[in-house]
Amino acid sequence: MAQKWRGWVLAGIALSMYVIGGVMIMGGLIMIGIMGDQDLWGWGEARGIGYMGFGLGIILSVVGVLVMRIMRNRGW
Repeated sequence: MAQKWRGWVLAGIALSMYVIGGVMIMGGLIMIGIMGDQDLWGWGEARGIGYMGFGLGIILSVVGVLVMRIMRNRGW
């Protein structure tokens, strides 16, 4: 029984990481391409924050896909 719940929890985490990563990639691209040199609430220029969001989004998406593949290969 615990094995079943662990699989569902990991599936939810993996899927949410994948989706959040995709949103961060798109948001980063928008900040890089459209907003450019604008200052974002005193945090810095949009281009730098966009690159950070783009990179983190790629990492989150890749980790989400890897967790999904590991779960599928182990039969969870």
